[in-house]
Amino acid sequence: MKYALSLLALALAAAHTPAHAAEGTTKATAWPPKIAFADGTELSLGGNLQYDANAFSGDGYNGAALEDDDAWRRQELGVTLRRKGVYDLGVTYDFQAKSWNDVALRVETKALFGHDLGKLRIGQMKVPLGFEGNTATRAVSFLEASLPTQAFYENRRSGIDWAFERERYLVNAGYFFESDLLGNNKGDTSAVRVAWTPRKAAGDVLHLGIAASREQPDSEVNGLGVTVHPSVRWRAKPEAALTAVRLVDSGTLTRVDHIDRTGLEVLWIRGPWSVQGEYLHQSTSRDLGLPSYSADGAYVFGSWFVTGESRGYSGGNVANPKPKAAHGAVELLARYSRIDLDSEGIAGGRQSDWTLGANWYLTQYFKFQANYVKADATRGAFSADPSVFELRAQLHF
Repeated sequence: MKYALSLLALALAAAHTPAHAAEGTTKATAWPPKIAFADGTELSLGGNLQYDANAFSGDGYNGAALEDDDAWRRQELGVTLRRKGVYDLGVTYDFQAKSWNDVALRVETKALFGHDLGKLRIGQMKVPLGFEGNTATRAVSFLEASLPTQAFYENRRSGIDWAFERERYLVNAGYFFESDLLGNNKGDTSAVRVAWTPRKAAGDVLHLGIAASREQPDSEVNGLGVTVHPSVRWRAKPEAALTAVRLVDSGTLTRVDHIDRTGLEVLWIRGPWSVQGEYLHQSTSRDLGLPSYSADGAYVFGSWFVTGESRGYSGGNVANPKPKAAHGAVELLARYSRIDLDSEGIAGGRQSDWTLGANWYLTQYFKFQANYVKADATRGAFSADPSVFELRAQLHF
């Protein structure tokens, strides 16, 4: 955990670093690193560093080992060029996963047309289906995504996205016509998300949403000139990232024609209390008369800020709180998630997890998390019920 302690020291130093002004037409702040120009343009550096430790108890099926481990979870670093009310251009890379995150230009339509028709974004970004999946990695409530989010969330693709928000509702639609920036996940995806927000104030939020998407993966020609038809595999880890063991797994489904996903989401925030839940469903249609395959899952969790803060909310998603006192903010949480991958004679398995969590937001830039996960899984004739204790130190800016 030496890296985690280093993060803690860096965060504490950052929290007490003063801002200073540069001479001339620019103004700079030492932390978070940012330069503001006279015309309103800002150039900023952002990052999210997470170091995790997992300690397992119990094994997977047939004694498959779940080994204790500690490692970097994320090493995200990005640069944003922004002019408020006009545009922002962001580029973020995860040095741990060796992959690009959001790489996109977003433009305010009011700056283009004189009235607000929403925000347009082009580049690589997250597909707008999956509340938990679209939460920024720096603002996640638990160390790992729930079972259904892991299995069904489509992640990032390259395309164009439109977001339109008003006091009582928001609409988000996207068309993704390219693979991600690593050349994976080729094909087209269209997605739409709509949410009703009858209550939307600091510490007082009610968000009810629905989303749907259709993915049409493309065939590829390999180096031997052989056509490789689209395939998909649905699976999830036991809400612990530092293991390769998966207790539920559909196996590879070949000759995929298209995949339909749907989602229902709810968020309620009232002062220090919060409840969030989501239901996700996917249906995989296949060629050559092969049977379709469908699966679903859901999660619900509650949180309470012992120190009185509220979860942040903006743009249709949640954010970290701002600690009120010098000792930071403390949050207690509990989550139940489940997934069912048994369908059409495929024994993908069923799993349900209970998670207890505690978050300590020591400063605005440092967060410490602890989770205890108890899993219960069956797949065919096999069953397993391992547990894991997880710790994370996070520096974000």
